[in-house]
Amino acid sequence: MMQNKHILFSLIISIVVPISLVQAQEVYQHVTSEGIYGFIDELATNKIIEINSVIKPYSRNFIAGKLLEAKAVSENLNGRQIKDLGFYLLEYKLEVDSLPDYKKLNIFKKKKNLATSINPLGLFYKDKLFTFSIKPIWGINYFFSEKGYVFHRWGGAEGFAYMGKHWGFYASLRDNTESKMISNPDYFTQREGGAYKPTKGGGGDYSEMRGGITYSWDWGSIGIVKDHLTWGNGNHGAIIFTDRAPSISQIKFRVKPVKWFELNYYHGWLVSMEVDSSRSYYSTNPAREVYRPKYIAANMFTFNPWKRLDISFGNSIVYSDMSVQPAYLIPILFYKSVDHTLNNGIDNQNSQMFFDVSSRQIKHLHLYGTFYIDELKVERITNDSLHNFWSAKLGMKISNLLIENLSVTGEYTMSTPITYQHRVPTLTYASNNYNNGFYLRDNSQEYYICLQYKLLRGLHLKAYYLLAQHGPDYDYTLDQTVDTHPFMERVTWQNQTISIKATYEFISNSYLFFEFINSNITGDEEQVNRYTPEFFRGMNNIVSAGFNIGF
Repeated sequence: MMQNKHILFSLIISIVVPISLVQAQEVYQHVTSEGIYGFIDELATNKIIEINSVIKPYSRNFIAGKLLEAKAVSENLNGRQIKDLGFYLLEYKLEVDSLPDYKKLNIFKKKKNLATSINPLGLFYKDKLFTFSIKPIWGINYFFSEKGYVFHRWGGAEGFAYMGKHWGFYASLRDNTESKMISNPDYFTQREGGAYKPTKGGGGDYSEMRGGITYSWDWGSIGIVKDHLTWGNGNHGAIIFTDRAPSISQIKFRVKPVKWFELNYYHGWLVSMEVDSSRSYYSTNPAREVYRPKYIAANMFTFNPWKRLDISFGNSIVYSDMSVQPAYLIPILFYKSVDHTLNNGIDNQNSQMFFDVSSRQIKHLHLYGTFYIDELKVERITNDSLHNFWSAKLGMKISNLLIENLSVTGEYTMSTPITYQHRVPTLTYASNNYNNGFYLRDNSQEYYICLQYKLLRGLHLKAYYLLAQHGPDYDYTLDQTVDTHPFMERVTWQNQTISIKATYEFISNSYLFFEFINSNITGDEEQVNRYTPEFFRGMNNIVSAGFNIGF
């Protein structure tokens, strides 16, 4: 174990120490910040800025830079976009300016470099060496129907700091309470999950701690963080990596040495939930159980051959039953080949490949597609009775075409049987038993159509139609039938939903929201009970309402 720590420390030092470049600190804006992520995407689709949207979260400095780019060509924005731009520039002004002239609460009068603010809500400090921000987090979401109600309540605080020209620090703590557990690992939902502690009445509490330390320079960064991430373009969830599972500890590495190429990499520590009996202590009462170690390494290479066209490909490997493997700390390798060497003649680890294409070359139109390959054998391609294990998403989004402030999104996602599965429990594509990919997992498909109208600055109206379907479950076995299961032979679980939602961002990262949901979740009784919280089963008219301050 000590040797592994020396390897990790040496790797980080060898990369960080020689670097002494310009200021470029990184702390990450969480992927659930729908307002700013939606605005950045809108600016890119309307050819105001350029982004690589396959990897999220973005750093606050990256977002601030893109807002400044938009400000420089503000004559190309409509009235609502100009107001949105001014609103978000206030949130990110710490990254690009001295301490902003916020609308203050006047708690700290005549304190140099220190301010409290209503918008954004928090405490802020900035001088030549050190920048600091701390903000509260609080929110509640109620769901009402004829069955009664359930709620999700959360609260905590988040903060970040920059030191010198290269260092970034951030932390976020949020305690969550659900009156009924509605985000279990088995459930077919995109709601963020957690490590529940059951409470009376079928509810649950869980805590989510995120944060990290990063070192950045003008063409790259490295960091040790515990956070969520998403890989793959999509407006209704990603299929490579998603933020559904609790956040994981990881080493992140990013370089962009030229405008047309970017490399993203991370090595993560997953939670296997599989007890290692050889390391557990059974002489005490109660027994001290220890989980088996489980890791993941992943890279993504993005090329930009033409303006606003991004072509990305990469691979990942989930591995266990060994300590941290130095070969998987090398960001540029094809890990499946490494695995064949390390485990020659015995069981291999679990490797994946993926591809993503994103085009914003036509103004107002974003076209994207993601292809995730779990297992690939050439002989299956030419045999109609066999299939490989893969998932794919195709989508498009049209913004501000003909009607200002209106966007239309359409997506189709499918996943063949056995995708995201593995017969070895410690090698599953999951952490804390939450699948890291498509939320419907294998043998499933989804149709998603959404209309969004940004009526005023901060006030968004959205209507969507969702048809999500899941077929029979199959086990991953070693017999010869594992690749013969038909795709969606019949529907065993189905969610058909129509929703109308209004959201108002009244101060930065703080929302009031109201949603009417007409949903019909049906199928085999066993499947419906397994994959759906009791409150949402069957035909329902649900009203969802609440607010949040921060994320």
